[in-house]
Amino acid sequence: MCELTLGYNEQSITCNGGFLHAFVLIGNIFLKMTTKKPQSMLREASHQIIAGGSAGLVEICLMHPLDVVKTRFQIQRGTSDPNSYKSLGDCFRTIFRNEGLLGFYKGILPPIVAETPKRAVKFFTFEQYKKLLTLTPLSPGLALSVAGLGAGLTEAVVVNPFEVVKVSLQANRDSFTKQLSSFAQARRIINSDGFGLRGLNKGLTSTLGRHGVFNMIYFGFYFNVKDAIPSSPDPTLEFMRKFAIGLVSGTISSCVNIPFDVAKSRIQGPQPVPGEIKYRTCFQSMALVYREEGYFALYKGLVPKIMRLGPGGAVMLLVYEYVSGWLQKNW
Repeated sequence: MCELTLGYNEQSITCNGGFLHAFVLIGNIFLKMTTKKPQSMLREASHQIIAGGSAGLVEICLMHPLDVVKTRFQIQRGTSDPNSYKSLGDCFRTIFRNEGLLGFYKGILPPIVAETPKRAVKFFTFEQYKKLLTLTPLSPGLALSVAGLGAGLTEAVVVNPFEVVKVSLQANRDSFTKQLSSFAQARRIINSDGFGLRGLNKGLTSTLGRHGVFNMIYFGFYFNVKDAIPSSPDPTLEFMRKFAIGLVSGTISSCVNIPFDVAKSRIQGPQPVPGEIKYRTCFQSMALVYREEGYFALYKGLVPKIMRLGPGGAVMLLVYEYVSGWLQKNW
């Protein structure tokens, strides 16, 4: 005989009988408790994916012109380059004069096509890595940074082929109406170089470094500082608090990871001598740029990058948080 009392849905179940009967009751209760869990997990994942995709789409539509300017600075090779831009303002004026307003939106289709799955992957995997790291002895603050690193590396694998197409289109200085479409450019790359590390996936190591380092700092800084600074009951002040933390987070991350970004642009962009590969790997490209052009060449395009990813990083986190909060309340 056994006496078994279990609490479930504020009801007590008492079993006066054999152990077999008790285990059957436990099994039935366990099944009832777990039938709702897959639906709950699926809903939570859907919230993260939709909110992440929305954040990416808003950010890319607002900030893409600065990405074009950043890429142009990163692929020019010092003052000896006949197409060298003299300043940020000169770059904006030259693109507008020679390529028109649409010149600032060159290569936007690949990031738009990639942005929803890219940011969805980024935020979804961040949340999953964060949950997994709660099972480790890492401190909560460090776990956020490690989760960001994992999310960034995962995101890089997804986005790299789109980056190859985007950079090759952004490097083209012809009028917007004269250049190939994104799909035609992708076909040209595949036909000439294939899908591998010399074709649609070239520069993968640099992309891994760029996204891994950025997201490690981006998520780690944002959530640690946000938790440390008290929230405000005023919605406007709370919005400004989050925006300011996101702005600083995006700015610091951009300053730290830009050497990987320069190496990526050199590898994925046009080579100095057609048919001859000069920039091959991530660290080889960094060393070559440093040796030939100096230390500061590794920070080319930093100003437009900060102008884009400072406020862009803040926009992305705010859109993610507000969309995610709305979905949790309404769906």
